[in-house]
Amino acid sequence: MINVAIDGPAGAGKSTVAKAAAKKLGFIYVDTGALYRTVGVNALRKGIDPKDAEEVKATLDDIDVSLGFVDGSQHVFLNGEDVSEEIRLPASSMAASAVSAIPEVREFLLSLQRDIAKKNNCLMDGRDIGTVILPDAQYKFFFTASAEIRADRRCKELKEKGIPADYETVLAEIKERDYNDSHRETAPLKQADDAVLIDSSYMTIEEAVDKIVSYIKG
Repeated sequence: MINVAIDGPAGAGKSTVAKAAAKKLGFIYVDTGALYRTVGVNALRKGIDPKDAEEVKATLDDIDVSLGFVDGSQHVFLNGEDVSEEIRLPASSMAASAVSAIPEVREFLLSLQRDIAKKNNCLMDGRDIGTVILPDAQYKFFFTASAEIRADRRCKELKEKGIPADYETVLAEIKERDYNDSHRETAPLKQADDAVLIDSSYMTIEEAVDKIVSYIKG
């Protein structure tokens, strides 16, 4: 199977580009961040602080997280319920950052991610795909963009969904998540030594997709 790993901070455009590139290549697209968001949503629903490792760990025995594909689009399910929309809320994003720092959560989701990669040609994006989840992936990319540009993109995305968004608040949240993701003890966000760096700050989606596809198709 051909596996493609795409890592990078929140809002760098990796999910949008990865999804389009996977479609162009005929690969399955796997958004691993959605899995962590789902664990975070589960904690929030139970009234648990996502930073409380012991409380979050206790929820893992009674949680079922799975991926499904509806009309070619990835959907994520929490105990059988489609939570694909709920996990995109700002609170879910911050909860994902918190629970992803818990080693037991990462171990809980590791086998699911690797199993998908073993059975499919897939393009997987996240924070530690090229360094931890799929260290032997044939192709690795690391997406980045300035925090300001990422905040602007995120605000537009939220407003398009009818969700109020304040630029300064979103920018602060992105910077906080960047710090948390890159400084956590377990599987911190970082570029794999053999990953191709792509700065998407001033690239169109089409340009970024073509760059990835050209590497893979040679």
